[in-house]
Formats: sequence, C-alpha cells, structure tokens
Amino acid sequence: MTRHWGILAALLSLALISAGPADDGRWYAGGYSFSDELGGFRILSVSGSGTLDDPIEIQEQLNLSTPVTLVIRGANPSRLDATEQTGVHFRITIVNRSGLGWIGFGFELQEIRGKPSDFDDGLSFGQTNPNPDFISSNRFSRFESRFESYDRLSFEDGHVDPLDLAAFGFFVTDMTPVPEFYLVQDPRIPSS
Repeated sequence: MTRHWGILAALLSLALISAGPADDGRWYAGGYSFSDELGGFRILSVSGSGTLDDPIEIQEQLNLSTPVTLVIRGANPSRLDATEQTGVHFRITIVNRSGLGWIGFGFELQEIRGKPSDFDDGLSFGQTNPNPDFISSNRFSRFESRFESYDRLSFEDGHVDPLDLAAFGFFVTDMTPVPEFYLVQDPRIPSS
C-alpha cells in the first residue's frame, strides 16, 4: 500500500511540474485567460479562483525596466453579461530580471490597449469598493490609487533589487465586462 502512495505522489508531482499554458499559449484561472504575448516579460504560473481567500496568483519574470502589458481575456466571452458587475482579487509576484533596481512600481488598467481606463468604461482598481485592505506589497510600504482621469495604482517607499521578488495584491472591478482588457505593469527606476 505504501508503494502505491509513493507512485501516486510521484505522478501528482510530475503533473504539477508540467503544468503550464494551454495549447493557445494562454494561462487559465478564475474564469480568465492571461497572456504575455506583447513581450518584455514571461508568465511563469497562474492559479486561483479570484476570490479574497483564493486570489488569482500570477508569477512573472520581468526582463525589462520599461512598462509591459498583461493581456487578460474572459475565458468564455460568450458568458459575459454586460449588466453584471465582476470583481477579481489578484496577487502578482514578479522576479526582477531587468538588471536594474526598482524604486517604485505602477499598474494601469486599460480597456482599449494604449488608452488609460477612464470613469466611463467601468473598469477600476476597486473603485466601487475602495478598501485599502485589498491592496498590498511585500516591498513597498505606501500606495496611491488614482481613479480619475485614469485607473492607476502606484507603489512607493521601497525597492526591489535585481533578481529579487516583489509581490502585489489588489482588487479589480468591471461594471461593464468586456472580453479583453489590459494590465500595464511599470517598474520605476532611479533617474540618472
């Protein structure tokens, strides 16, 4: 019997090690897919359901010290209901592989790529429930959330050295869900 448990444990470990993106190159969790298709970083893993107790956890490796964009899509766009508000808790852990230290970090939501989210699109960092307990970082002691005229979340008062990990937690709401939106991630480096 012990031998069978050992074999089962080995198979489960192999399944966890080989877990990765789907055939379409996207990572799926919590009713969404996530893609690093726009470049500059690499998704290492994605898991979770998106609740407060089980946030969607995305582990990434940033190779640049310039903004990169995570593409987020509804896993089943045909099931989106424009009259239903959606909200999802995120925890993003990032390995700094840029070669430069970061003295801040920013996130920006975009419903249309290249255009900052505004009040009318319904997408925000929890504007309908601005609970500061939903926002966290292991490397930065202060944050500022801006809802107008764009949706940005900035982390300050800390640093992330090259090859270190930075973890961020936040809540995203969308009053009028769309099949695709973007999360711009912006490491801030010291000016020379």
